[in-house]
Amino acid sequence: VQLVESGGGLVQPGGSLRLSCAASGFTFSDYRMRWFRQAPGKERELVAVITSTGDNTNYADSVKGRFTISRDNAKNTVYLQMNSLKPEDTAVYYCNAQAWGKGNYWGQGTQVSVSS
Repeated sequence: VQLVESGGGLVQPGGSLRLSCAASGFTFSDYRMRWFRQAPGKERELVAVITSTGDNTNYADSVKGRFTISRDNAKNTVYLQMNSLKPEDTAVYYCNAQAWGKGNYWGQGTQVSVSS
């Protein structure tokens, strides 16, 4: 099982980034996918979630209206489009795949830094 995040980097406030998470080793379309983030000295927090079919999404209040989660089950990939980035969005972003009774998998994380 592998979840490989990419797309992180350094961006100025107000900028955009698109994170990707490529999955392999399990039936991607059976799993809901989530993005978490963890800032230095803080607990890991849930940012966004998408159901296995992509029909439903949910977001943390802090990112609602700025971030969009999506998935392509044909490509076994989940995305996080991040717009209007703020310094407080700086964190390591983690991809998670979860399905009740099947598994709970994590990627290695990708750093997002928002600074001028």
